Amino acid sequence: MNSGAANTHDAPAIWKSGLILAVMAAVCTGLVAVTYHQTAPRIAANERAYLEQSLQPALAGISYDSNVADSAFTIPDPHELPGNEPVTVYRAFQSGEPVAALFVVTAPDGFSGPIRLLVGVAADGTVSGVRVLQHKETPGLGEFIDQSRSDWILQFAGTSLRDPAPAMWAIRRDAGAFDQLTGASVTPRAVVKAVKETLLYFEANRDSVFSTENPGTSDTHE
Repeated sequence: MNSGAANTHDAPAIWKSGLILAVMAAVCTGLVAVTYHQTAPRIAANERAYLEQSLQPALAGISYDSNVADSAFTIPDPHELPGNEPVTVYRAFQSGEPVAALFVVTAPDGFSGPIRLLVGVAADGTVSGVRVLQHKETPGLGEFIDQSRSDWILQFAGTSLRDPAPAMWAIRRDAGAFDQLTGASVTPRAVVKAVKETLLYFEANRDSVFSTENPGTSDTHE
């Protein structure tokens, strides 16, 4: 009998504890939701600013007044760009006129695997800049394609299919116009080929690259 009485008295206490826990959980959930709604716009703005900043190196010398980060579209596979996966393209405009396109492409034939590249092409077909986004190339050899390791990648700025001529888009070891890396030829060969293929695609598809609705304007960049 005493045991039954104890269980009867314990029931309200258990119910009360459960109610307190439920209320606390609801309050915490509400606080998290409020915090998210307050910080989400700031997080999105920071992410957009970071993206804009990461695109800048491939837009050297290009003046534009559009939001490059908001101008992205995707070219689905199959396509004639390097790699066999969808390609993201960003555009830059000045007073509504196209001034450059940035292609996120993949050179599939690196020495240690695919090499992810950001290739900037001015509206006239001149390379505005190339940067390596991701690679697994050999330390001390192929890794020097990365600007953090050497200036090798900078040699593409200002080049085009007119200078050098298409037949010269190769490393010097292959009788081309581009410097190679000491002790490494597969890696730079893959990058040169990918940049050339990007230029060829741009030359053949320039109008379609810029044909979608222009993004809104913002502060001028150069």
